[in-house]
Amino acid sequence: MGAHPPDSPAILAIFALTYAGIAVGHVPGLKLDRTGIALLGAIAVVVISGMPTTAAVGFVNWPTILLLFGFFVLSAQLRLSGFFDKIAGAVAGQLDDPGRFLFLLMVVTAAMSAVLNHDIVCVVFAPVVGAALLKRRLDPVPFLVALAIAGNIGAASTLVGNPQDMMIAQVAGLSFGRYALWCSVPVLFALGSSYALIWALSRRRLSTTGTTIGPTTAPSTTAATEPTTTAATVPPAAHAMLAPHPYDRVHTIKGLVILGLAIGFFFTNVPKEVVAMAAAGIHLASNKFNTDDLLGLVDWPILVLFTGLFVVTGAFQATGYGDQAVHWLAHLGVDLQSPPTLAIVTAALSNLINNSAAVLLLVKVANVTRAPSAYVLALANSFGGSLIILGSVSNIIVVNQAREMGINISFRAFARLGIPVTVVSMLGLLGWVALMT
Repeated sequence: MGAHPPDSPAILAIFALTYAGIAVGHVPGLKLDRTGIALLGAIAVVVISGMPTTAAVGFVNWPTILLLFGFFVLSAQLRLSGFFDKIAGAVAGQLDDPGRFLFLLMVVTAAMSAVLNHDIVCVVFAPVVGAALLKRRLDPVPFLVALAIAGNIGAASTLVGNPQDMMIAQVAGLSFGRYALWCSVPVLFALGSSYALIWALSRRRLSTTGTTIGPTTAPSTTAATEPTTTAATVPPAAHAMLAPHPYDRVHTIKGLVILGLAIGFFFTNVPKEVVAMAAAGIHLASNKFNTDDLLGLVDWPILVLFTGLFVVTGAFQATGYGDQAVHWLAHLGVDLQSPPTLAIVTAALSNLINNSAAVLLLVKVANVTRAPSAYVLALANSFGGSLIILGSVSNIIVVNQAREMGINISFRAFARLGIPVTVVSMLGLLGWVALMT
């Protein structure tokens, strides 16, 4: 390793402060969220470290940003077409058999999360499903926790299920088809075992009326059991998507056809970001939906979060401190090049500093150019996100959506299901890695 550039200490300090802020989720006295903290970190890299702007911008993986933007537009078109509301309503109509409803809810959520942004799926499904459960006097908490968990698991099944996996695919140059094939077994195992565990742990609550499910009877909990998940935590794009949209059959078919064609092109050598942008361009040239409406549903905070973290982590890696940290951990017996170790570290970091931040850090310090490590990183950050409420944005979205309806999902209630589901899912992943390697 060469000598550190003169600005290395400043960059190290910015990196540490940025990730500490992301771990906490806010800065005392300020109204900053994780996106604002990441953006301030990127600004500080340029202003304080003296790094040229061109060098800082060069750390951004623009293909990932463009791929994300394209899929946000694809999801927005289907949202405006009423597709999400139509599916959510159809699922909510199957409440006669709670066990069957739970199974259908998890399967549909996972399937849609595999090809569309799983945060958006949770935004739309949570209020529709929650309202239907309240109407039938069924305890909605286990069902809504299952919704969040299924979204996390389903998002891991393809390279476009969540922003982290899109970024891993771009950095590692993964094949869409090979990834889906390799990951199908651990994903199906995780989904099946999650259904079985949630049903077994909540069987009585799933089939009986809850005692605190109405808007005026939400249970109170102490501050010690409730994480800070205010409405401000949910991305603005999520709030914009709360209003239901009338079903438009023609434009739903159009959206699904274009989505199918885009997925099909992912099996070719055409760059994924080019495919996504071309598909988005078709929707932007719409005779039905205004450009402002489509762009209003783009999750801009996620794009800004990734851009800021690309700059901060790229600058940190350029100093050489990242490589030193990896060697130091290896000396202590923590080898990030080992897929099982990488899986455990990824799941742990995802719950400490947010899964997006964890993945952006690990792709810089761990060797993910080889398929097994990249696959493990993609799966572990999604599986690990089901551990506690703060594990993923989709969990927070579901909890806040529920709270607006008077349904209280406490930290303990989520962890009661999330912890065993995550442990079993991770064990299944580790077993699959051992078998395949």
